[in-house]
Amino acid sequence: QLLEAKANLSLAQAQHTLQLQQAKAQINNMVPKKQFEQLQNTLREEQCKTQQLQESLQLQAEQTCRQLVRIQEEHEQLLQAAVEQAEGLEQSLRNAEAVLAERAAQLRDAQAQLSRNKLLIEELRGENRRFAMALQAAELKQKSMEEKNQLLEEQASALKQLIGKITPASLS
Repeated sequence: QLLEAKANLSLAQAQHTLQLQQAKAQINNMVPKKQFEQLQNTLREEQCKTQQLQESLQLQAEQTCRQLVRIQEEHEQLLQAAVEQAEGLEQSLRNAEAVLAERAAQLRDAQAQLSRNKLLIEELRGENRRFAMALQAAELKQKSMEEKNQLLEEQASALKQLIGKITPASLS
């Protein structure tokens, strides 16, 4: 806008200069005084307008420069905030990756422990089956021993009765 305004101003100044030269040429060509005064008034008005336009353009240029500086500062702040946010996200990502790596290691350790526990459980089941078979054999043996013991007790009781009968007879 500033460049365009300056170009318009230069064009207006060139037109005014040309008009001035034309006015002078017309004066030289015997322009009537009244027309000459009108041209001078027109020229002064145009010069006034040009001055006002130039001041307005200067003010607009200053405002535009201030606005551009403010926008640039805002963009720099936004960029800085974005960089800081990206750095924070990157740090969070690194932390999350470290936590995931640690959890993965823990899961691998737990899986290895689980495999060892399964093997141990299988071994304990096998040993438990052997103990159950041994216990069953021991129970059978105990039952057999109890039956033999019962038989021996019955035989001992019969012997006692026999001895009880024989002893009085042999004493007499």
